[in-house]
Amino acid sequence: MNQEVTVVMYHYVRDLKYSRYPEIKGLDVDLFKGQLEFLAKHYNFITMEQMVDAIEKQITLPKNAVLLTFDDAYIDHFNAVFPILYNKGIQGSFFTPVRAVTEHVMLDVNKIHFILASQNDKSKIITRIYQLLDQYRKEYTLESNRYYYDKLATSTRFDTEEVVFIKRLLQVELQEDIRNLICSELFKYFVQFDETVFSRELYLNIDQIKCMCKNGMHIGAHGFDHYWLGSLSRDKQEIEIDKSLNFIKSIGGDIKYASICYPYGNYNQDTLELLEKYNFKIGFTTKVEVADLSKHRPLEIPRLDTNDLPKYA
Repeated sequence: MNQEVTVVMYHYVRDLKYSRYPEIKGLDVDLFKGQLEFLAKHYNFITMEQMVDAIEKQITLPKNAVLLTFDDAYIDHFNAVFPILYNKGIQGSFFTPVRAVTEHVMLDVNKIHFILASQNDKSKIITRIYQLLDQYRKEYTLESNRYYYDKLATSTRFDTEEVVFIKRLLQVELQEDIRNLICSELFKYFVQFDETVFSRELYLNIDQIKCMCKNGMHIGAHGFDHYWLGSLSRDKQEIEIDKSLNFIKSIGGDIKYASICYPYGNYNQDTLELLEKYNFKIGFTTKVEVADLSKHRPLEIPRLDTNDLPKYA
């Protein structure tokens, strides 16, 4: 019985060369179409419901099963992705950070993306970060600039050590209040755009999400504030999970197949226990591997990045 699934992870999917920020790390629409042609030739598309049923009811999946997942509820997913998937009869699973689409606020993760995309010389961003750390060091009892760089700066398969330093410092290392303050200062300095207006252009709105759900797409949880769940107390994690589940209910999602994609791939044992309490069926990580449902725990399913697969048939 086949229990292997290639789960593919996407974020931005847009016409990059004609977008305002061509340096954003995303997949061009034409390459997305080419990757779908490759997948259609070599794989069999499945739905979230099939994957959950394979776990819970031991239903056999087709050979070379592939599931498509899309993180962060970008407007790209409605304008570019949804029409293509709908016309091809393919289900996508879309994971929504609730606050971004209900309160029209910019998530720090996206502020960071566009700060990085607005400045080719990353050392200039780091210089400005150091200035802000110096400015707020006494008030927020911050460590030295060298301490943070030595602790956080390490390259990954997609990012330089400078970029990793910027991301980790502003995503999780600093306390939330100073993190938010510095992110907003950097966004204003480098992007020079009103955050509320920018957020309305960046994220899906509720009507669009309802439309996608009504037309066969799966809507999953991605936290309320898109926090690193493993960095939160158990009580705060429960709030994130509860609000996410209530949002799925509110847009007509089927909570019998409740799913979650962990922001930044981060979670801990408290997260897993709370998800079981709230009857989540499946959880997706950022661990890079083909999923094997006979081996991987349902709440710890690995995924491949779109860049791990060819873009041409």
